Amino acid sequence: MRPASPAFAFLIASLGIGVFSAMDAVMKGLTIALGVYLALFWRTGAGVAFGGAAWWMAGASRPSRAALRLHLVRSAVSTVMALLFFWGLARVPMAQAIALTYVAPLIALFLAALLLGERVRGRTIAASLVAAAGVGVILMGQAHADLGDDAFWGALAILGSAICYSWNIILMRQQALVAGPLEIAFFQSVFVTLFLALGMPFWGGIPALEHWPAILLGAGLATLSLVLLSWAYARAEASYLAPTEFTSFLWAAFYGWIIFGEQVSLFTLAGASLIIGGCIWGARGRTPPQEAEAMP
Repeated sequence: MRPASPAFAFLIASLGIGVFSAMDAVMKGLTIALGVYLALFWRTGAGVAFGGAAWWMAGASRPSRAALRLHLVRSAVSTVMALLFFWGLARVPMAQAIALTYVAPLIALFLAALLLGERVRGRTIAASLVAAAGVGVILMGQAHADLGDDAFWGALAILGSAICYSWNIILMRQQALVAGPLEIAFFQSVFVTLFLALGMPFWGGIPALEHWPAILLGAGLATLSLVLLSWAYARAEASYLAPTEFTSFLWAAFYGWIIFGEQVSLFTLAGASLIIGGCIWGARGRTPPQEAEAMP
């Protein structure tokens, strides 16, 4: 593995978040047009081709047994996470959706205690209460704006996705230690597509030709983002790179405004500030965790 400065890894991770936010915008449009299942299945299926080509050209090699196990577990978590997130994203403004996902790093601290044996400090509990208050402010804003029941259920789906993503944060770091970024991107696309294929007899279909440019664009952006994030997480601690997640709020506000005409409410700004503040407060003073071998 080629060495890289922490600052450069931070820059690459930030770029990966920006690319992922662009994919979110593409997927929101596809989900509104096709429904969450078809949009996600065909975008992920197309991602198999993108990821496979990149992995093969880089000199594909057989993954280790530990790596395959991690690919499978993370893909299962990612499948549930993605279905919940994109279903919710189609029902709430992008900036609000992204703000709600910011509770994931704090949840990850509790999961790290459960799965990796790390200690939960009083500061973490207090920070979680601050972040929970931020979630409450955002939901109050929904009620004030009268966005309807769909927006409320969409927000709950995104919070459920955030719980899955908190586990995904831990798996991402473990996975990056045993596999390269192109291998990770390819096998995640393969396994997520296989998991989603179980629903084809019930919800399957082939999208109209007009939707395929967006499907291919979403697949390319998703693959590129996975590669960038995996590269960065293999070269810097997860705790150091975690703040890059917060740049997605700015990207989401930008894409939501430009593409969907969404406005960012004061409730969303206030709630996001509380959640981000809670996450930063909870992370302050933490010592880097011991590296895990593969999976707990």
